[in-house]
Amino acid sequence: MKKRKFGLVLSSVLAASAILGACGAKEEKPTKEKENASSSESKKEEAFTVAMVTDVGGVDDKSFNQSAWEGVQAYGKEHGLEKGNGGFDYLQSKSDADYESNLNALLRRDFNLIYGIGYLMEDAMTAIAEENPDGKFAIVDAEVKADNVVSVMFKEQEGAFLAGVAAAKMSKSGKVGFVGGVDIPVINRFEAGFVEGAKAVNPKIEIQSKYTGAFDKADLGKITANSMYSSGVDVIFHAAGATGNGVFSEAKERKKKDPNANVWVIGVDADQYEEGKIDDKTNVTLTSMLKGVNAAVVDISNKSKNGEFPGGKTLTYGLAEDGVKLADSRGAIPADVQAVIDDYKEKIAKGEIKVPEKVKK
Repeated sequence: MKKRKFGLVLSSVLAASAILGACGAKEEKPTKEKENASSSESKKEEAFTVAMVTDVGGVDDKSFNQSAWEGVQAYGKEHGLEKGNGGFDYLQSKSDADYESNLNALLRRDFNLIYGIGYLMEDAMTAIAEENPDGKFAIVDAEVKADNVVSVMFKEQEGAFLAGVAAAKMSKSGKVGFVGGVDIPVINRFEAGFVEGAKAVNPKIEIQSKYTGAFDKADLGKITANSMYSSGVDVIFHAAGATGNGVFSEAKERKKKDPNANVWVIGVDADQYEEGKIDDKTNVTLTSMLKGVNAAVVDISNKSKNGEFPGGKTLTYGLAEDGVKLADSRGAIPADVQAVIDDYKEKIAKGEIKVPEKVKK
């Protein structure tokens, strides 16, 4: 009886072990799936998401906003993110009334870092940053004094100085023009640099300056350019966002009517070579004053992702930091003129020439 009982107990133990073993084998696959899911969730949690709010010029203004958006996209691509929640995105502002609501909308979507693009967003960014001390923000072309905001500034006057040198050296009439958008400090810096650069190589140069009062009115840019070209101006530098597209339109129309006309446009913020294209052989873009908004956005986004968010600081990019420069002219600027531009570039970068931020009266 004892042996029989022992045999029955042993049989029961072995059967239970077999059942438990079988259960373990069946659970092995779900465990791996859980591990994969856990790994995926971990990666998702590690993603540092970035978004931006444009000013009224729009994300496709071929200028300032577009450059910032290209930076956001480049950051997203670098880190394998997709457009939308949990990745990168933008909201477009149709008027200044949209700034604060757009910033709030991105906050509700839990983006880790939110950019406000443009000087005009200063008040909205100040308010949002104060209301949301745990959020991380960046503003371009304005300074907001808050620990959770990094302010990004550029020495536009330095790059614009080089544009002025190019314009004055390439002008045949001795008349050049500046078309600005809204009359604000950042655009004043463009004008001041342009005027100083042009006068540096031709003290007798005639410079016409006009502010259109808008960054999103191509028709105003065209009307202003028409007036300037009609008065003898042959090179116009614009710092007017999408309004500047009208300057290109006017220049192209004139060049089509008279292929021999000395009509040029100097673009701004991004390389606007394509904007001046008439055909494969003709282009009215002399050069563009590049402003490294895209590079700054990538740089600050990566710093923030790595736990080095420069909140409370103002980062300023000039010629010495490669934050501003002239685009390749694709042969429009001859070598002797380029040599003069390069000489001034070196002197400014070394601090030998200090370019003013306001036009000297």
